[in-house]
Amino acid sequence: MTIRVAIRHNTYYDFDRPVSLSPHTVRLRPAPHSRTPIHAYSLKVQPEEHFINWQQDAFGNYLARLVFPEKTRRLAIEVEVIADMTVINPFDFFLEDYAEHFPFNYDKQTLKELAPYLEKLEGGPLFTRWLASVELKKMRTIDFLVSFNTRLQQEIEYAIRMEPGVQSPEETLALAKGSCRDSAWLLVQILRHFGLAARFASGYLVQLKPDMKSLDGPSGAAEDFTDLHAWCEVYLPGAGWVGLDPTSGLFASEGHIPLACTPDPVSAAPINGYTDKCEVTFAYSNTVERVHEDPRVTKPYTEDQWENALALGDKVDRLLTKLDVRLTMGGEPTFVSIDDMESPQWNTEALGADKLRLAKDLLLRLRDRFAPNGLLHYGQGKWYPGEEIPRWALGLFWRKDGEPMWYNPKYLARVDKDYQHSIKDAEAFTKQLCNRLGLRDSFSQPAYEDGLHYLLQEQRLPLNLDSQIASAKDSLARRRLAKVLDQGLDTPTGYVLPLAWNYSTAHWCSSNWQMRRDRVVLIPGDSPMGLRLPLNDLPYVEETQREIEVDRDPLEPVDPLPKRNELITQFDLIEQQTLTPPPYLIQRSSDGAERLRQPPPLDEGGKPKTKAKVKETVREYWEVLRTCLCVEPRNGRLHVFMPPLSHLEHYVNLVACIEATASDLNLPVVLEGYEPPRDARLLKLLVTPDPGVIEVNIHPANNWRDLVETTTALYEEARQSRLGTEKFMLDGRHTGTGGGNHVTMGAATPADSPFLRRPDVLRSFITFWQHHPSLSYLFSGMFIGPTSQAPRVDEGRDEMLYELEVAFQQMPNGIVDQPWLVDRLLRNLLIDVTGNTHRAEFCIDKLYSPGSSTGRLGLLEFRGFEMPPHERMALVQTLLLRSLLARFWQTPYHKPLVRWGTLLHDRFMLPHYIWSDIKEVVQDLNEHGIEFDLDWLLPFEEFRFPHYGRVQLDDITLEVRWAIEPWHVLGEEVGSFGTARYVDSSVERVQIKAYGLTDSRYIIVCNGRRVPLNATGRHGEYVAGVRYRAWQPPSALHPTIGIHAPLVFDLVDTWNGRSIGGCTYYVSHPGGRSYDTFPVNAFEAESRRVNRFTDIGHTQGPYTPRPWTDAKRVFEPHRGPRPMTPPPPESSAEYPHTLDLRRLFE
Repeated sequence: MTIRVAIRHNTYYDFDRPVSLSPHTVRLRPAPHSRTPIHAYSLKVQPEEHFINWQQDAFGNYLARLVFPEKTRRLAIEVEVIADMTVINPFDFFLEDYAEHFPFNYDKQTLKELAPYLEKLEGGPLFTRWLASVELKKMRTIDFLVSFNTRLQQEIEYAIRMEPGVQSPEETLALAKGSCRDSAWLLVQILRHFGLAARFASGYLVQLKPDMKSLDGPSGAAEDFTDLHAWCEVYLPGAGWVGLDPTSGLFASEGHIPLACTPDPVSAAPINGYTDKCEVTFAYSNTVERVHEDPRVTKPYTEDQWENALALGDKVDRLLTKLDVRLTMGGEPTFVSIDDMESPQWNTEALGADKLRLAKDLLLRLRDRFAPNGLLHYGQGKWYPGEEIPRWALGLFWRKDGEPMWYNPKYLARVDKDYQHSIKDAEAFTKQLCNRLGLRDSFSQPAYEDGLHYLLQEQRLPLNLDSQIASAKDSLARRRLAKVLDQGLDTPTGYVLPLAWNYSTAHWCSSNWQMRRDRVVLIPGDSPMGLRLPLNDLPYVEETQREIEVDRDPLEPVDPLPKRNELITQFDLIEQQTLTPPPYLIQRSSDGAERLRQPPPLDEGGKPKTKAKVKETVREYWEVLRTCLCVEPRNGRLHVFMPPLSHLEHYVNLVACIEATASDLNLPVVLEGYEPPRDARLLKLLVTPDPGVIEVNIHPANNWRDLVETTTALYEEARQSRLGTEKFMLDGRHTGTGGGNHVTMGAATPADSPFLRRPDVLRSFITFWQHHPSLSYLFSGMFIGPTSQAPRVDEGRDEMLYELEVAFQQMPNGIVDQPWLVDRLLRNLLIDVTGNTHRAEFCIDKLYSPGSSTGRLGLLEFRGFEMPPHERMALVQTLLLRSLLARFWQTPYHKPLVRWGTLLHDRFMLPHYIWSDIKEVVQDLNEHGIEFDLDWLLPFEEFRFPHYGRVQLDDITLEVRWAIEPWHVLGEEVGSFGTARYVDSSVERVQIKAYGLTDSRYIIVCNGRRVPLNATGRHGEYVAGVRYRAWQPPSALHPTIGIHAPLVFDLVDTWNGRSIGGCTYYVSHPGGRSYDTFPVNAFEAESRRVNRFTDIGHTQGPYTPRPWTDAKRVFEPHRGPRPMTPPPPESSAEYPHTLDLRRLFE
C-alpha cells in the first residue's frame, strides 16, 4: 500500500549584476541512513557551467561541492527526490537492558565516540530553571523522551522565521516561540544536559493529506505538503539514533527524510557559500506530488475509477429494469470497536457491556439518518447453547409509505438512562393504555415474583453469606435472588394485559387471567416479564380444541397501511370489548348458569382418567387469551413488552396507542418483546451481536443509487459511533472484522424474487461460482474449506457434484409458477458436511423454506464474503453480483460442473491463479456488454493477499506474497465447558513469484528444498507456493513437526552451484520482539508486515543440498569440491503447485 511521491525543492538567487560565486556546499541529498526508501534523486544547478564533486562529510552525510568558473546573474539549485512513503513505526526498536530506564550512563567506549554529541552550551537563567523543573526519577526511557518532546511542543509556539541562524536555547524559552530549527536545537541542548547524546537533523518533512479525517484530535495536513524541516535525534544504546520532532511532538517516521545530521546546526545548513557584493532576490518553492499509489484499504479507488463504477451501476440498473428482474439487495455487514481489539467481546464472545453501548449509539445514529420517525425496538435475539443469557437485538422499523411509525422520539426512552420510573408508573400506564385500546382497566393485572421459590433459594444460601448482598462476581442466580429480595416479594414486578385482535369485530379484546394462586406469578428468572409468563397456569384447554394461530402468508397480497390520523380516529371510536366464551370451553347447567370446563384428572402415566367425575366450578367467564402485553419498570425505565401479532396493521395500531399513552402521561417507554411481523410494507434494520463483532442487518435497497447511499451512510455512522471495519493479527495481517459481510438478493415481495421466478438463475450462479474458485476465495475470510462458515459446493462430500447435476436436470428453464421448486431441489445439496443449511456459500434458508413464513422471503444469501474495510469496496462487490445477475438473466449459464479435486486447495490458494481466474470472470462480463473494470478488484487483491516484499537480483525479480491456507478442524477435545473442536491455523502458505527467470539455468530453493516453479504463460515468469509450519501449538494436525520459519529463498545458479542472492521471510519480528497488543490501524499493521521481510540473507558458499535429496557432492583426490547437482523437483501429483515443507518425498 505504498505511496510514491516526488519532492521538488527549488531555490533561486537572482543578482542585480554578474557576480563571482565561491565554491558552494549543498546538503540536499537524502542521507545514507535515511529509513525512507529513496527511489531516485536528481540535482540540477544553474549556471550550467559548473563542476560538481560528491563527497561525504565527517558525519557520513552526502554533500555536493560546486565550483563556478564564470560570473553569473543567477544561481538556481533544483532538487527532485522520489521516495516511497512506506510506513515506518518510529517505536520499532530495542534498548539495551541498562538503557531501558532513565537515567542511565553510556559505556566508556560509546561515551568516547559520542563526545561531539554531548557538548553542552552554557544556559541562561530560563534554561537553568527549565532543567530544574524536571523531576529526575526512574522511569522508562521512552516515556522520558516522549514527555520532553510533548512538553516542548506545548510550550514553544511554532513560527516561520526567515532570518539565518539558530536562536539560542535561552532566547527560544524567553520568546516561547521559534522555528523548527530553534525548537530542535533547544531539545538537543536539553538532552545533552541530561547526559544523552543528541544531534541536529535537517531534512525534508512530507505530510500527505489523510484519506479519512481523524475522530480524535487533528486530522493532519489539509493538502499534501513538504518543506525543509529540522528535528532532533537522540542516541539510545540498542536502538541507535532515534528522531524526535518537538515542533509536532511526534517521533520521526517515514515523512522525515534526513539530509544532514550533525552535532551543530552550522554543519547542517542546506547551502553554504558566498558571492561578490550585490543586491539579490531570493525565491524558493517546495512541492510534493504523488506519482504512484497502490490501492489501499483507506482509499481503494481514484475519483475517476469511482465515477466509472457508479456509471456502470446505473447502466446495470437500467438493464435490470428492462429485463423486469425486480431486484432488491441488502446485507449483514459487521463492525468492531476501533478502541478495543483485545477484550473477549471483540474476539470470541458475543455479548459485552461495551458492545451493547456502541450498538445503541449506532442504532440512534441510523434512526436519525434513515428513519427519524421510525420505531426503536429492543428485542431478544438468538440464544445459543453454552451462552448464559440470550443475545439482544436492537431494531429500527419504518413504513415504506413515509408515514411515521413513531411520531415523537421524545417518548422513546434511551436504554442507558435512568428515568426513575416505578411500579406506580407502570400501573398508571397500563390502565391508560386500556382506555386507549377501548378496554376496561380491570383487565390490567399485577404480576409478582414467585415468593416460595425465592424463599427456598434464600434458605439454601451459605451461612456466612448475606442474602442481601450480591457482587458482580457472584453467580447470575445469586445476583437475581438478591435483587428480588431487595425488591420485596409483595411488590409487583409489573403489569400484564392479555391482548389479542378480535377479527369478528375488528377491535382489541382482552380477558382476566384466573390463577389457582389467585394472582399472576411469574416464572423465576431475570428476563423481561413477557418471557416469564405462567402460560401453563392458565385454564386448561385440550390441544385439539385450541385455536391454531397461523402466520400470515408472505405471498398474500396486502392493502396499503392506514394513515396515522385514521389510526387515531379509530382509537376514539373503540368501545369496551368482551368476547363471548367459545362453546368448547363452557358447559351450561339446567339453571342456565355457565360452568367452565375443567381438564380431566391425570393418572400416574400422565393420561386423562376418562371415567373420573369432573368437578365443575361456577364462575363468570370470557375467553382466556394466551398473548399478553406487559409493562414493567426496570432499571428506572418503563419497558413495554409487545405481544406476538400476525398482521402488521394490528401492530401499527397498537404502537400508535402506546405512543398516545406515553404522551398522555409524559412517560417515555422502551419497546421490547416481539418485533413487528414481516411485511413488504415495512422496512427493517437490526443491530445484533455476534462473536467478536456487531452485525447490522441492513434494509434492502431497490436500486443501485439507494444501495450506494445506504452503504456509505452505514460505514460513516458506524465510524462516528467508534466502530470500524479493520481488525488485525499480531503479525500485521488484515483479517477484516472476522464476522463477514453476507449479501442478500431478493425482491420487494417474495413473489417477485428473481430466484423463485427463475430457478435457472440460481443454477447459473452455482455453476459459475463452481467454475471460478476466485469468486469464493478472493472475497472470503481466512477460514475456508469444508468446515468453514461458507463452504463451496465442491468442498464437502465427493458425490455432491454428481447429485447436484441430477438436481439441475430437474430444474426447468425460464419463468416458473412453482416457487417451492427451487427449495425442494436444492435444500439438501446446499449444505455443509454436517447437513447445516445455514453454513453454505449459497444459503437458501430464507428463499422458500417450508418451516415458517419467515423462511419464505425469496432471499438468497451469499455467505462467502468477508467484511471489506472500505464502503466502496463493499459496493464493488455488490456491483459484481448485480452485473452477474443481469448477465445470467439474459443468458443462463448452463455448463457441466468441474471436478477440481486437489487443485482447488493447491492452485487456487495462490494469488496469481486467483487473479488469472477473476480475469476470466471480468472478461465474461465484458463479452456480455457489461464493462466491468478489472482494476476495481485490485484493492481486494491487496487486502486478501498482502505483499510482503521483493528483491531484484540482476535481471530477475523475486516477489513474496501471502497465500491462502485452509484450516483443518481437529478432533474433539475436552475443555472447561465440555468438548470442543479447534482448528489448526499453525500451517501457513506464501507465494513466491519470479520475473525474468531462465528456467534452464536458475532454480528457486526454500530452506534448501527446490520450489516446484510453474510457468505462467508469460516469458520468464514462474510461480509456486510454499506450505510451512509457522508455529507449533501442542494441539495440531501434526504436532511433532517443528517450525520451518524463517523461510530463506535462494536463487540458485545451477551452472556454478551457488546462490546468487535471495530474501528471507519471518513469521515474527526478526529481532525477537513480541508484540503485546494488536495493531491499532492499517499503518502499524503494514509496518509489522514490512519488518518481517528482508532482501538479504541468502545461503552462503557453494550450494549444499539437504541429505534427503538425490544431489551428490563429488570429491576427487587433492581437489576442492566441484559444483553441486541441484536438488531434483519434489514431485507431488496431488499438490503440484506447492512445496510442502512438512513432507519429505522419497
